[in-house]
Amino acid sequence: MRIIGGKYKGKSIVIPKGLPVRPTTDYAKESLFNILNNWIDFEEIKLLELFAGTGNIGYEFASRGCKQITSVELNFNCIQFIKKTNKKLELQHKVIRSDVFRFIKYNKEKYNFIFADPPYKLEKIKNIPKLIFSRGILKNKGILVIEHDKYTDFSDDNYFINMRQYGRVIFSFFNFKA
Repeated sequence: MRIIGGKYKGKSIVIPKGLPVRPTTDYAKESLFNILNNWIDFEEIKLLELFAGTGNIGYEFASRGCKQITSVELNFNCIQFIKKTNKKLELQHKVIRSDVFRFIKYNKEKYNFIFADPPYKLEKIKNIPKLIFSRGILKNKGILVIEHDKYTDFSDDNYFINMRQYGRVIFSFFNFKA
């Protein structure tokens, strides 16, 4: 895995064997960030990374100047890996070990950008937008992006605005306008 843009561009991050992750491909990640470069000011946003895995997306945001990053992941080994990588890169972002659905339920903070990369076969994947919007954790004009495969379709969701496919990876975009 490598960081594709910003301050840490080209930096390789070696993922230990045995982590239960499926990191976003460089091709899909680069395409996503080409879109986001036109939509957001990375230095001004507060990011929530759900199902963080390796912390891959958080590193990309940090590399582009985002200083307020919260990564939520349940797997202990993934959490340790994110903390170790944050230390190596001298990042200060918050890492929380929690079930994502529990975190959403009890979280009191609001974010400008939420990225969720759940397991593609997650039974409750279609509930993620509804939970986020009903809990009010996405700020006005904030953006939610969910990474998924072709077997999940969010186009009937009230907050859905667009989807983009890059190989086998699909990003669905949601927007909250109060």
